[in-house]
Amino acid sequence: MLVHLTSQRNVSRIRRYGIAPQGRRAAGSRGVYAMPVLQDYYASHQWLRELRQFGPRLIVAVCFRIPDPEPVMVGHYGKPHVLLPVRQAVSVIMAADSPLGYQVIVPRRIQPAELTAVRRVPQVVGWRYYPGAHGHQPCPCPVCTAGQYGGGKIRARQASRRPKPPPQDE
Repeated sequence: MLVHLTSQRNVSRIRRYGIAPQGRRAAGSRGVYAMPVLQDYYASHQWLRELRQFGPRLIVAVCFRIPDPEPVMVGHYGKPHVLLPVRQAVSVIMAADSPLGYQVIVPRRIQPAELTAVRRVPQVVGWRYYPGAHGHQPCPCPVCTAGQYGGGKIRARQASRRPKPPPQDE
């Protein structure tokens, strides 16, 4: 069983038509992004806060099943993905030291008959910025914080820590 996170606004359309592939065609990663339902609830729903940061305010989990031999792409979000049957893809994530940052990409539409549940999830589950970012200072440069909520405060805090130049004598 896999879980896909999406906006609450998409639920009626998903129940009617299924889950449409998303992503970039040029990069070859177009598909339905999901995570396997693991014993670790946090790992299964880890992408929620990252998705909320730039998108919808209320996210729901859509659970679905696909046949075990079906090929999917699996890998860490910042690294190349490999094509494996879904059963092996789940094994790769479960065998990883930390499943945080992994994702499964199903390269086709998920049909309505494959959906098993649509449920609300707590909106505070998951990581922001990158897995393991909790406790690390965000980058204060204008490029990284441009348009980010609270970016001005991050830049101002960094500016206040810089030593002031000595006064120039005239």
